[in-house]
Amino acid sequence: MTLTNRGKKLCDSSGVSRRQALKIGARGLGLGLLGSGLGPLPPLFGATSEALAATEGKILVVFEWFGGYDGLSTFVPYGDDELYRRRPTIGVREQDVLKADEHFGFQKSMVGMQRLWEEGNCAVIHGCGYEQPSFSHFASSSFWHTGAPNSGEAYGWYGRTADALDPTGSPNFLVNIASAQSLAVRAHEHVPVVFNDPGAFRRDFFHPQSPYIDRLGNGQAARSEIHKFLLDVNQSARDASALVSQAWENYTSTRGDARLLDLDKVVALIENDFPARLYYVRLRNSLFDTHVNQESPHNRQVQYCCDAVWGFFEEMKRLGKQDDVAVFIHSEFGRRVPENTSLGTDHGTANVSFVLGGGVKGGQYGKPVSLTDLVLGDNLQYTTDFRRVYASLIDEYLGYRKSENVLGGKFDTLGMFA
Repeated sequence: MTLTNRGKKLCDSSGVSRRQALKIGARGLGLGLLGSGLGPLPPLFGATSEALAATEGKILVVFEWFGGYDGLSTFVPYGDDELYRRRPTIGVREQDVLKADEHFGFQKSMVGMQRLWEEGNCAVIHGCGYEQPSFSHFASSSFWHTGAPNSGEAYGWYGRTADALDPTGSPNFLVNIASAQSLAVRAHEHVPVVFNDPGAFRRDFFHPQSPYIDRLGNGQAARSEIHKFLLDVNQSARDASALVSQAWENYTSTRGDARLLDLDKVVALIENDFPARLYYVRLRNSLFDTHVNQESPHNRQVQYCCDAVWGFFEEMKRLGKQDDVAVFIHSEFGRRVPENTSLGTDHGTANVSFVLGGGVKGGQYGKPVSLTDLVLGDNLQYTTDFRRVYASLIDEYLGYRKSENVLGGKFDTLGMFA
């Protein structure tokens, strides 16, 4: 087999056709480096993306609290007696609330979130949901990830946002901190940077490809366009390993273990001038699916998450970027209103979401949910289509102003940003 044929075989087996290889060149990465994950890494620290001007230097981080956290025990409607009629045992009592006003407050372990609220850097969005909700973690996650409930959309809302902001698909614009690529970041033009452990990169390919991969590089002259593509990909992967690992080493050597639940990896890249503008972080080892004995695991998990977010913004303050970085927090659904017989809560519908930092106008947005006007078997009726939050982030924060091109329809923004 000739080297050109070997290269063609590797392109084909990696899902990259000859035509695609010739089209995308070194911009895409069919044979990437992974940090214990399944997603490809594009070349790192390339030319500055033209899209940076469109976003005016703004960085958006989506922090998905996977598992379906209980909004009624997170931003607690302690002023509504119906909460305690429905939850006589696990309802969070007024004395266990960090009050935001005379009706709502944060569960007492959410000190980090409360601090952001007091600084005016926390927006709470009530009743986020959608029509015909699914009670499946996986189905509802896919609806939030695509921004297209019950549709079968192939690309993620975050990936489509990257495509809209930067139609040329410039490398390094979109980062996914995860063990496997999220549907949310799947894009038509962009290949997201996907990694989990920046200090332990590995190559991901089928074993029969290993001898061919090993022979790439080492000063070889390209023998064809396909071979040149593979050489470029291989070199980009090596550069990726070195640069991301170096950014992580720089950060951990000076800051230590910040315990930021993967947000520390975002800090490391931002501090080392990585050109990404969109980051997606999904909570690992979630304790939020609280069907049994909810109180203790839920309270610990929100504490870990809120401490991580507070620590992240303390790092942004150190870097002077607290007004240029926003964090959006959501889950795939909330929990049912009444407690169950196991002193937990079951899969629900509407939930509170949060937008932090980035010049957000702190406060409450959307109509609070009713604890008496319930639907679908003791579930909350959503009051805010979650795509309104997406539209607000795309139009108001990132400045694209045409979120309907991303979301497939016009959704009113919430006015969360100046």
